[in-house]
Amino acid sequence: MLTRQGGFVEQSEGTKNRPGRVIIEAIATGVSWWAVRISAVLYFMLGGLRYSQILFGTKWAEGVGVETGPDAKQPAGGLLTQSAGTFLLAWLMGLADATNAYPAAALVVLTITTLLIAANLFAEQTLYSSLVQGLFVVAMAFIMVVCNLLI
Repeated sequence: MLTRQGGFVEQSEGTKNRPGRVIIEAIATGVSWWAVRISAVLYFMLGGLRYSQILFGTKWAEGVGVETGPDAKQPAGGLLTQSAGTFLLAWLMGLADATNAYPAAALVVLTITTLLIAANLFAEQTLYSSLVQGLFVVAMAFIMVVCNLLI
């Protein structure tokens, strides 16, 4: 069993010979799973709004080269991957809250943002669409932090 002492995880004698269990306990102990669920759902819902024609969708879609509108279908693989990434980011923020590791989580978020913007620019997407996508990670990480602090 793992216990948290001042932000550090201490391992008891019973888990020292089971490294897989130690890893799972280290990344799950103290995480508010309600905050993870709520922030992941919020992230996905606000992402749908953000990429809609109401906000940034039209200009973003032009820069990325995808169609928008009521008849446009979103790629299932992209939505599934986005869902998984959203959950993982929400979990990371929950873990940061549980271990008081927000500076490390902020560094991870900035790294993800920078690499996403770079990948989009390498794919010759417009700077506008690249920034819309990349900076959304920062905005939603902030919302996830707020969810963890409130729940």
